[in-house]
Amino acid sequence: MDYLKTVVPSQLLAERGSNLVIINPGSANLRIGLAQQDVPITVPHCIARRTSQVPKRNVQDQLLNSQVTTAQHMERERAYDIIASLLKIRFLDEEVTNNQFSQKMGRVDAFPPQNNNKKETVIPWTDVFEKQASSSSSSSSSEHGSSLRSEEPSTAQEGNSNEEPSSIEHRYKEYICGDEALRISVTEPYSVRRPVRRGHLNISLYYPMQQVIEDIHAIWEWVLIEKLHIPRSERHMYSAVLVLPETFDNREIKELLSIVLRDLCFSTAVVHQEGLAAVFGNGLSTACVVNIGAQVTSVICIEDGVALPTTQISLRYGGEDVSRCLLWTQRHHQTWPPIRTDALTKPIDLLMLNRLKESRCQIREGEVEAVAVVHSYEEGGPPGSHKTRLTALNVPPMGLFYPMLLVPDVYPPPPRTWFSDNEDMLEDTWEFPRRPDMSDGYFPGSGGYYPMWENYPVFQSKPKKQDTIGLADAITKSILSTGRIDLQRKLFCSMQLIGGGALTEGLVSAVEERVLHAIPSHEAIDTVEVLQSRTSPASVPWKGGAILGILDFTRDAWINREDWIRNGIYLGSGRKYRDSYFLQAQTMCYINS
Repeated sequence: MDYLKTVVPSQLLAERGSNLVIINPGSANLRIGLAQQDVPITVPHCIARRTSQVPKRNVQDQLLNSQVTTAQHMERERAYDIIASLLKIRFLDEEVTNNQFSQKMGRVDAFPPQNNNKKETVIPWTDVFEKQASSSSSSSSSEHGSSLRSEEPSTAQEGNSNEEPSSIEHRYKEYICGDEALRISVTEPYSVRRPVRRGHLNISLYYPMQQVIEDIHAIWEWVLIEKLHIPRSERHMYSAVLVLPETFDNREIKELLSIVLRDLCFSTAVVHQEGLAAVFGNGLSTACVVNIGAQVTSVICIEDGVALPTTQISLRYGGEDVSRCLLWTQRHHQTWPPIRTDALTKPIDLLMLNRLKESRCQIREGEVEAVAVVHSYEEGGPPGSHKTRLTALNVPPMGLFYPMLLVPDVYPPPPRTWFSDNEDMLEDTWEFPRRPDMSDGYFPGSGGYYPMWENYPVFQSKPKKQDTIGLADAITKSILSTGRIDLQRKLFCSMQLIGGGALTEGLVSAVEERVLHAIPSHEAIDTVEVLQSRTSPASVPWKGGAILGILDFTRDAWINREDWIRNGIYLGSGRKYRDSYFLQAQTMCYINS
């Protein structure tokens, strides 16, 4: 105890973080790394598997019909005109000659050249072939499949001048993970899968639960071996901290814990809540955490290291919706080149749009335009480049405040029957006694062997709060729900923006201005403030998870692998699979030292 009160956090991270892996799966990206690292490894949370299905689905979980309805079109256009009036720019149907506002040309492309070049370079296609010597093709194999081996020939092969070209054969990789999975041509025999969508496991008619679990396992295994260089044989010397979004239900948390402990073979694991981890990541104890992710935006209030369950709000939109809105805006203004860009069925197009949004979009008044290079990725052909002038670049990010502008893609939610034993992540954990007729670890079912808690008693599930309100209204609603004026004043002056969307230029001032106007006039609150993040907003929850893992010296909440596999979490065990909400006050004081 005395040592912990005197040691600096960085020293603790260096001493205890070498065998602690922090895993933070977001709505579209996975952040993972050792606790002693300054920043995590960030990879798209997706996998492309080789398929022989005819006809092939480029994106496995896509619906056949994802068209925007007429009513949604009309709502989007009305939202655009509301935003245009606020930003003092042209309305959607106005011609330049009839523009009543002065042309204040915000040259967003006035950034340093290296920035724009990095964002606008052509995204290369992924090499989907495994190159290897034909003589060893029959015997070359590894524990994790051909996708975990290098794409290029080995050093020995490269250095062998007598090797004939004919002795090298090309064979498709069985699966490809991360960024490379998004850059596969639609003509190749691969189907892209995203195991997490809109803040939940992406279970659907086209994407069964077992495939979702297998894909998460494959992606995390690939990162551990290829990026962190932690082989399975050494995994027993490591512990894992799962930093999970509040949108996940208990059933989903159980599945992820089984992947970490049973499949990835970590010795121990603990679960912490993303919002609370973000507060620790910035050295705070009380804040309103606003997490603007790729597909979900969530708001939750933290008081003295405790998450307040009644303040949690989930919004079904995020950065990817802003990117698709950027495409819609340009097409309406006829500034987009005549190319086939489809962010839903062509992941590489969404990747390009995300890069354009990150480098070009901002929030401020006046006409914001920029010259940019747009790329086309047609089937069977090399990428093409098209220089164009993009307009109304300040409109798409305003969709965070006017979500009618962001028409969501049409994907089915996970079947609620699958969550038949879940309760909210922020509520008391269900702890079930083991059934005497169940075997240790697994029991046989009609489709194979399943974890023992697959047969837990069924309780009435409660739907999570999903709102379609704007960001400012969500923040205001969350804070006011605390019901205490002293805490409300403190939270309105302690707003914390995290997630990739928080990097949008001009967002901080926009949030402060609109939250202030959203507070009802009868409330005795006249000051709002967004606190500056100490580190990158996108990795704050990951960093907080590392700190929580280091400071949790009592380890009461940690789950041993053997306990989880053989016994699960049962009555009287003295353990829970998450305790992020009631931390000791002593632990909180160490992070503020």
